[in-house]
Amino acid sequence: MPSPVEAIRRTVQHNCHVADARHAGDDTLCIYLLKMREFFRWEEGLGYADELPRASLARWLTEREALWSRLEDAEFRPLELDGALLDPFDDHAINARLAPLGLVYSAGYGHRGRPHFFLARLERRDDHDGCTIFTAGCELARDLSAPPAMSRDGMVFLRRESLRRYLWQRVEEWRWQKPDNPMGRAIACYDFDTDLEAALDAMTDQELETVRLHELGEVEAGRLLGEGWRELLARLPRSRTELLARAVRDLLADCLSTLPGLVERGHPASIHFYMANLGGMRGELFPALHAAYEHWRDTGSLSRFAETARRGRDHWLAVARDMLRMDGGTSLEDLIDARRL
Repeated sequence: MPSPVEAIRRTVQHNCHVADARHAGDDTLCIYLLKMREFFRWEEGLGYADELPRASLARWLTEREALWSRLEDAEFRPLELDGALLDPFDDHAINARLAPLGLVYSAGYGHRGRPHFFLARLERRDDHDGCTIFTAGCELARDLSAPPAMSRDGMVFLRRESLRRYLWQRVEEWRWQKPDNPMGRAIACYDFDTDLEAALDAMTDQELETVRLHELGEVEAGRLLGEGWRELLARLPRSRTELLARAVRDLLADCLSTLPGLVERGHPASIHFYMANLGGMRGELFPALHAAYEHWRDTGSLSRFAETARRGRDHWLAVARDMLRMDGGTSLEDLIDARRL
């Protein structure tokens, strides 16, 4: 008979496989293959410096896609804990029963309504302003897309292992051409050339705090915008308008929490790394932050960075509230495009 933890792990991993069967094809082929390569590395317990065995990887890829094909119409299974069958999306009840086992569990919906599940060893649990923050360590079950953090119903889940994997992917991408950009400046703050694993650990420790700050900002943004924001996103088509709306919410969360926290910490690597991730719609909408970053690089002063965050907090909150008062995707896109900062 499997141990209680193994039985739970199997159920969670089944649900992860079902989610992947439904959504693994959402990514472009290039992104899909990169994710699969790292998923294989995780399942096999390989280090980041280890060369992946091509024959084994190819065989695993074929077997995994065959498994997903069989599970396309499967249902998510409930978790059996203490003799009760619990809905797999009932995080609160499940975590209450997993606490004595030293485990943490999360289920929720990510971008484009993709379900996410994970089960991990609980590293620590903290309370902050009415929020419970779970920091996960070694992951026992996960799906193909493993976001480093999620917030849901007054709970924040930080995934150290997934963040570490994401950071490695960013480092590896930068090494292909080694451009002079914020990502390279962040990497230069750590000794990746001499001890990759130790450098990754140090970077993960730093950026785990940045991720925590962002998720707390997301919680605060949710309180300020209310349920109307979720309803607004649900009405939007998968389009540029949806991406712009999500960017506005992200920028509000960052100006509420992430950027003030970065200024307070004053850690250069984290500031560089934040700017390295300020791409896409977020970067287009917030050119003032790029200017503040260059001012910091030139002068060493974070005063303009702090002032830009304060301005951004009021600005993006006003934009988001104006969006909630409007109807129609086209008018929303025009509104956001006209309100860059």
